Amino acid sequence: MASSTNKYIAEFIGTAALVIIGCGVVTLGGQGAVFGAGQPTSALATLPIAFAFGLAIVAMAYGIGPVSGCHVNPAVTVGVWMAGRMPTSEVPGYIAAQVAGAIVGAAVLYIALAGKAGGWDVTAAGLGQNGWDAAKGYGTGSAMIGEFVGTFLFLVTILGVTSKAGSPAMAGLAIGLTLTAIHLLLIPVTGTSVNPARSIGPALFVGGQAIAQLWLFILVPLVAAAAAGALFKAKILEA
Repeated sequence: MASSTNKYIAEFIGTAALVIIGCGVVTLGGQGAVFGAGQPTSALATLPIAFAFGLAIVAMAYGIGPVSGCHVNPAVTVGVWMAGRMPTSEVPGYIAAQVAGAIVGAAVLYIALAGKAGGWDVTAAGLGQNGWDAAKGYGTGSAMIGEFVGTFLFLVTILGVTSKAGSPAMAGLAIGLTLTAIHLLLIPVTGTSVNPARSIGPALFVGGQAIAQLWLFILVPLVAAAAAGALFKAKILEA
């Protein structure tokens, strides 16, 4: 069994990879525009972004999953803990490692983009941050509902496929494809978070509205994940 330190290192690396790959496709890959955050310029642009986040999770699930379980998301950690599948003592370390990994991942992108020929302005161009803009389409209520439902369904998939009656060998693929589908659904609304760490990393570099709206991307996914975990703990969704 891996030590707690090894688990934290794995979570740091996995979350950094998620931000670098996912937000990197939005920024370095030129698939996103300023979004009241990072809303793609067209419906077609949602596909590479969604698959970037989903495939990053698939890769990390098989890469670091045997060490830490590949949470790479504070909401997942809270849901797994609520379901009674991890000790309370490891929760703070997991979340700290995930947030640190997301910040470092965003910093890597920031440094790479800062060297772009012709210059680059993080405030104007964005860093794949999450957000919503009622004037452009969706308000706070829509963002809250979307992030709650997306996170809840994500955790139901994770906790179900990794349960004793689930299919652990297929977990990475199932979870990654679910995250892809959730991105296809929510990118037009919030840019898709369902992951507080993924939102915190880019927001710290962008500032402004990204920071002002960060509360929703921290609070709502954690509440949704706790709700899903509680259902599994109560054996309502656990065989």
